[in-house]
Amino acid sequence: MKKRILGMAMPTVAVYSILALAEPLGLPPVPTPADNPQTPEKIALGEKLFHDTRFSSTSQVSCATCHEPGRAFTDSPLKTSRGIRGLTGTRNSPTVFNAAYAPALFWDGRSPSLEDQALHPFLNPVEMGLPSHDPILAVVRSDPEYARSFQQVFGKTGETIGIKEVTQAIASFERTVLAGDLPFDRWYFRGEQSALGPIAVRGFQVFTGQGRCVSCHVIEQNQALFTDQRFHNIGVGINALQAEVPRLAGQFLEAKAKGAQLDLAVLTDPNSSELGRFAVTNQFDELGAFKTPTLRNIALTAPYMHDGSLKTLAEVIEHYNNGGAVDSKVKVNPYLSGGIRPLNLSPGQKADLAAFMETLTSPQAAQPTKAGGPKRRKSP
Repeated sequence: MKKRILGMAMPTVAVYSILALAEPLGLPPVPTPADNPQTPEKIALGEKLFHDTRFSSTSQVSCATCHEPGRAFTDSPLKTSRGIRGLTGTRNSPTVFNAAYAPALFWDGRSPSLEDQALHPFLNPVEMGLPSHDPILAVVRSDPEYARSFQQVFGKTGETIGIKEVTQAIASFERTVLAGDLPFDRWYFRGEQSALGPIAVRGFQVFTGQGRCVSCHVIEQNQALFTDQRFHNIGVGINALQAEVPRLAGQFLEAKAKGAQLDLAVLTDPNSSELGRFAVTNQFDELGAFKTPTLRNIALTAPYMHDGSLKTLAEVIEHYNNGGAVDSKVKVNPYLSGGIRPLNLSPGQKADLAAFMETLTSPQAAQPTKAGGPKRRKSP
């Protein structure tokens, strides 16, 4: 079964049921796994787990360290995320906003669900650094508040509480972190002509026209996730390594065949990181390909790209305008995705395009709560 998005056939995810709730304007219903239905109590438990620093080897890092509510669920302005003992990885922290809609998580899509994604940072040596999930289970089984919550939410106590329940609760909370009701949404889907100013409207025309941004940051008839959920080589990172790619790819495949851990490799070795989606699929046509990020709240999440190498929206636009390189004199790599080519935008068009993207900020992110984070959708 497929749905049509701007001329592209996209697979639907049959294992999900649709949570029938009113979503923010501009967003579709949130897909929810049949074995992990949303409840207010589970969401509250997940939010607490998300902020618990005891789930790291130093008791100083939580999920919220790299996905801070007050920073649009990123760790902006850091270039790449910082974990235990100040260690840094190779990847920029993506926002949790609207991650509920993603059929694959992480920049390279190596995780198939929010539940699975939540498993990995705990054990990564440059993130939370635990030797196993056992220390987490020791906390949630012995902490009186957690014990009561897991009993209420899952009907489990003591040794029956497993890491599955922990990640299900975290994922349930993350599914409430939604970014809708943008000025764009009111203008485009509700017809409020005053919601966007004339500069932003001109920027939208560039976005859908000569800029061709909409090819990957898709807009549908009644919703706009601003991502095609696919993976593209746009020239970031891999341009500098292109002469070494055949050797690096071969070495990576050999190491992977010998049991090299994917998470460890891509987050600790810069060269392996630049292989992108190829590191997951072994497909040479996905060398240097990374997931298309959503543009919702993009003005709040600098720096940009999987490696945080582009500091501003102006640099991002210049990168695309040059056909895959911020510097027009740089030779782009031969694995570049089709459609990446010079745009020939004028200075005025580039300024208008940046202005449009700056309007894609949701009230959920723009209006901090008393606790310092953005508002999130109330649980059902």
